[in-house]
Amino acid sequence: MNSLWEDVLAGDELFFIMGPCVIEDRSTTIDMAYTLGKLRDRCGIPLIFKSSYDKANRSSVDSYRGPGIEQGLAVLDKVKRETGLPVTTDVHNVDEVPVAAEVVDLLQIPAFLCRQTDLLLAAGKTGLPVNVKKGQFMAPWDMNNTARKILSTGNDQIVLTERGATFGYNNLVVDMRSIPIMRSLGYPVVFDATHSVQLPSAGDRASSGERHMIEPLARAGVAAGCSGVFLEVHSDPDTARCDGPNSLALDDVPAVVEMLKRIRAAVREE
Repeated sequence: MNSLWEDVLAGDELFFIMGPCVIEDRSTTIDMAYTLGKLRDRCGIPLIFKSSYDKANRSSVDSYRGPGIEQGLAVLDKVKRETGLPVTTDVHNVDEVPVAAEVVDLLQIPAFLCRQTDLLLAAGKTGLPVNVKKGQFMAPWDMNNTARKILSTGNDQIVLTERGATFGYNNLVVDMRSIPIMRSLGYPVVFDATHSVQLPSAGDRASSGERHMIEPLARAGVAAGCSGVFLEVHSDPDTARCDGPNSLALDDVPAVVEMLKRIRAAVREE
């Protein structure tokens, strides 16, 4: 059994998945990882570093996608070795899975790909924990079929992530009932507080977002019983090359983390 699963993902303590949406360059990414490593130590939280080597579903063909799998995984490997943080990233097709699995500690399946059977099976066969983001088009109970695909490989290290549902045009809404519903399926549930405030394709050939809503939704997600919180963070969100409008500034993260820890403690005392 993977130690990350036993110690963090299936544990009792609120954990966090954080990092910039996409790897912009080696030095900036590693600098942010060091900052998050210090946050982990100062706040005493389990923290997994996340950044993508490729964002395959950008709104525009002109949008920055990332450095690619080879360079991107090299950066994540350096983050892992130098900071001691476990790392995760998106995988988009079957061929990427075994390559990424050589570096990362947790595989992430993007929301738009959560029903791709071959991708889920390939991820399950690695033996690594697999975090599947619930599609914006999926009911929470339908994620049981997604999980069963991974289970069929003999891998039960499954995490499900809530990230909002399509609500009209260019908008998402979060039904907090989905957190206890997906937990009832028997898996840890992560609440993605940053993608949930995204306004898909609402910007100029890009997605926009409501950054000021990240904190209120994160509070609600923890109160609803999530096991972990996903936060896209950046040293300067206004200049981020991907998802800046729905990213939290690194300087604001410590206060948010401490607040969420207090809410988690209060919920567990009930």
